[in-house]
Amino acid sequence: MSVPRGRRALLTGWGRTAPTAAEVVHAVHPHIVDQALGMAAKGSGGRTRGIVARGLGRSYGDAAQNAGGAVLDATWLDAIHQVDLASGVITVGAGVSLQTLMERLVPLGWFVPVTPGTRLVTVGGAIAADIHGKNHHVDGGFCSHVLEMTLVTPTGTTTVSPASDHDLFWATAGGMGLTGVITRATLQMTPVETSYLLVDTERAPDLDTVMDKMLTGDDDYRYSVAWIDCQSTGSRLGRSVLTRGDHARLEDLPDRLRLAPDRARAFVPRTLARVPITPPSGLLNPLTVGAFNEFWFRKAPRHQVAKPHHMTGFFHPLDGVGGWNRLYGGRGFLQYQFVVPDRHGETVRRVIERLSALRLASFLAVLKRFGPGDPGPLSFPIAGWTLALDIPVGFDRLDVLLDEFDQEVAAAGGRIYLAKDSRVSRPAFRAMYPRVDEWLAVRARVDPDGVLQSDLGRRLGLCTDPPPPSTASGRKARAGAGPDRPPPARPPRRKATGGTSRTRSPSTSPPSPERTGS
Repeated sequence: MSVPRGRRALLTGWGRTAPTAAEVVHAVHPHIVDQALGMAAKGSGGRTRGIVARGLGRSYGDAAQNAGGAVLDATWLDAIHQVDLASGVITVGAGVSLQTLMERLVPLGWFVPVTPGTRLVTVGGAIAADIHGKNHHVDGGFCSHVLEMTLVTPTGTTTVSPASDHDLFWATAGGMGLTGVITRATLQMTPVETSYLLVDTERAPDLDTVMDKMLTGDDDYRYSVAWIDCQSTGSRLGRSVLTRGDHARLEDLPDRLRLAPDRARAFVPRTLARVPITPPSGLLNPLTVGAFNEFWFRKAPRHQVAKPHHMTGFFHPLDGVGGWNRLYGGRGFLQYQFVVPDRHGETVRRVIERLSALRLASFLAVLKRFGPGDPGPLSFPIAGWTLALDIPVGFDRLDVLLDEFDQEVAAAGGRIYLAKDSRVSRPAFRAMYPRVDEWLAVRARVDPDGVLQSDLGRRLGLCTDPPPPSTASGRKARAGAGPDRPPPARPPRRKATGGTSRTRSPSTSPPSPERTGS
């Protein structure tokens, strides 16, 4: 195997802010990953800027950037190694995208267990961010459905599961690529009969109404999300469009689909339009966003029940517009996503009130509910409310405003999402993630020389802060949690009750059980 060579490239996150240059190495084979880590450890002149893996670049900030160092392009690790169509257990390379899994497996009766608002995410990136979706209140985060993964660390390659090495598995889940490079993973997929969902849609005139509807009704649905109008004020503050649903069975669909099963199971994503150039900054301003929000609210039905929606439109509407992030102009944009516990739901109101008063042009504002979080020290979700906001760069006091939001979120026992972050300070991060020292101790075990580095990691101290001495010296470099230290019990997930056929999960077996491999 030849020594991996890279090319110099300028990289940004999806928000297109803070570009930095790195040497990009293509992981054309898993052996290249180990070699690239070895070369990064040696550095040049006795100094190293380390290495971090990168997938499809959909983290919004600097998580997959490494100024002056190396970045490993993991999208080449895109093999589908094994598929068991009887159980829905699959083993794939970490560079396989969720879109590829949907294209190949939805027609065969299996859907990804968790998907965010884009399907253009690799499996490795989904694990590194422990991504969540509209079904977290029922199914939890992505890593709840990962059975095991192969992890290449500076101290060796290992296959990790929650049972074999509980600490390392859950440090990697949400660890933003800083505990090792994931090369393959085994996942449990979700059974489906069709590529459609039956969706209930309704307007809510204000924030109180939509939050009450979600609190009292979300447990009856597998998927739930509310679009929030952050331009409305007064009695219309936080007016919303709430969409909730579950996978449709073949018998639930209209005749044109029910009588054509192949069509009802097809998953063929299309790009409906592209943004060919970057428009001038300011295109998305309070006037244009306000007009869009008015149109979007009026376009939604007042109350609609059991409407068939294809997966692509329900889960990933923005993927239909290629390069939509360019709409924010040359300065780019930030996504600010936070979660707070249920008892601090007023934090959501106060943030929306501030945005509405300032007339900040948040083109996309999405409210969801989380169930119990995963055990990972850096995994984002906790039980409660999460609000995601897209905000164009350019407001002259945006940094001050977001710092104030950070303080309020931290005081409420909440946190921001690292996969979306590009600017939070180290003290604020420490306040939001009180278990970071646990994570640093695991990192020190698998990467004692600090080979794994990123711009985000240096900014937050994840690559530079030492582990606490009492933890670092007391931990053994062992393969598993050990019989004397069983993994902590996970809290039970709430399940959608599905009182009618439109909200029940598919109850029949998936079609054509067989086993394929590559």
